[in-house]
Amino acid sequence: MDFTFSDDQLLFEENVRAFLTNEVTPERIRELWQTESGRCDRLWGQLTELGLTAVTVPDGFGGLDMNELDFILLAQECGYAGLPEPLVDTMLLGVPMLVDLPGQLDLKGEWLTRIAEGKARLAIGQPGNPLVADAHVADLLLLPCGDEVHALSPEQVRLTRNASVDPSRQLFRVDWTPGDATRVADAEQGRRLWADTFNRGALGTAAQMLGLARRMVDLAVDYSFERKQFGKPVGSFQAVKHLMANVAVQIEFAKGPLYRAAHAVAQGLPEQDVQVSHARLACAEAALLGAKNAIQTHGAMGYTWEVDLQLFMKRAWALDKVWGDRGWHKARIRQALFSGAVVPGAGNTF
Repeated sequence: MDFTFSDDQLLFEENVRAFLTNEVTPERIRELWQTESGRCDRLWGQLTELGLTAVTVPDGFGGLDMNELDFILLAQECGYAGLPEPLVDTMLLGVPMLVDLPGQLDLKGEWLTRIAEGKARLAIGQPGNPLVADAHVADLLLLPCGDEVHALSPEQVRLTRNASVDPSRQLFRVDWTPGDATRVADAEQGRRLWADTFNRGALGTAAQMLGLARRMVDLAVDYSFERKQFGKPVGSFQAVKHLMANVAVQIEFAKGPLYRAAHAVAQGLPEQDVQVSHARLACAEAALLGAKNAIQTHGAMGYTWEVDLQLFMKRAWALDKVWGDRGWHKARIRQALFSGAVVPGAGNTF
């Protein structure tokens, strides 16, 4: 059995990487910090031209009909670039939730088509989390009320901005009034929808954190050969090499769990919960170790506003707390192990 990605998947990733490298530079990210919304309509249009806003939309609505496994490499590249736009949330969370809504054909017909055309962005709430990312630029908000799912327009909500450690993350408390007109899934239907969305959220977060880990290693390696001590680049010292080698090992170990979890979610496998949590933990460990060791490699400069490292380090710190923190995902794996749902040695490696 061939477990590698196809040539088409790898080519799509390569094209996305080239685009993001040229268009989503640290300088452009800093420029967006100075704008009111922190977002760029022109950049969203460019993502649309590349086909990224149609990736997970079914072909019947003008999309490319790809799944979570197809998108996982692209989500990594979004993390590597530090992309501020809500592409991952729209494609990996919002579109599948819309597709899975029971009935609601008119809602799906309108919004899935608009999303594929790049004319709409989604914001997704999370049960138990009062803050919603990118609610200020969303054309449609999918929010929880208990286990119910509600779909709201921007005119139906009141937003209060909440600061984040990462200036690129735009977080808002959303105040709104639930009603029959906004309800698109009842509590029984909503429990399944929110459970699936939680897994996709954790999966997308894991993929971005793996991309961030790669970026921080690259930044630290580049800096270590520019900075000199005793007449030599600090990157030539064994201790510095070990710092980055340790992160590189963590990154490689995290890839397998991430891709396996993406396959499990795409196929709707019963073990997807524990596999997503495994991936989330492995990628978080790589990203957080990357941030720690990259700071050590940079020295005191690593903490300064001027160095690009802080763009990606702060994103890793922020993402570590969304869609379940490490403690929550460890608890889910422990519960699965001790309940007998996961049998060590039977194809489940942790």
